[in-house]
Amino acid sequence: MKYAVRYYTKTGNTQKLAKAIADELGVEALSIREPVNDYVDYLFLGNSYYAFNIDPEVKYFVRSLDKTKVGKIVNFGSAAMLNSTYKKVKAEADKVGIPMAEEEFHCKGEFKGIHKGKPDENDCMAAAEFAKKFKE
Repeated sequence: MKYAVRYYTKTGNTQKLAKAIADELGVEALSIREPVNDYVDYLFLGNSYYAFNIDPEVKYFVRSLDKTKVGKIVNFGSAAMLNSTYKKVKAEADKVGIPMAEEEFHCKGEFKGIHKGKPDENDCMAAAEFAKKFKE
């Protein structure tokens, strides 16, 4: 299996999870500013809610993906208030014909003092365990 990890973060929270997932999969966690140039079976995409939606950069990134180079998108992220971004990411993935894995990982993230210290070491370990499910 081939993997890629891309993430978008404003606070660094989702980046922590991306690094834990990438370490488990033996790849590098990269910003969504880095394109997916080679075929991957699973693209782990980290993101969060900003003003009750996913960031326009995430939407643009998903729309820019080549469906011949991505088998499935695996959603993950952190957020202080709202939980899953799955439906928002799936709506964008559907537009370009890339399927989403049904499983996703989400945890709380610190924002303006709410959920202080999150994601923490336990959250990162849980993200790595989640990624293990996708290994051969």
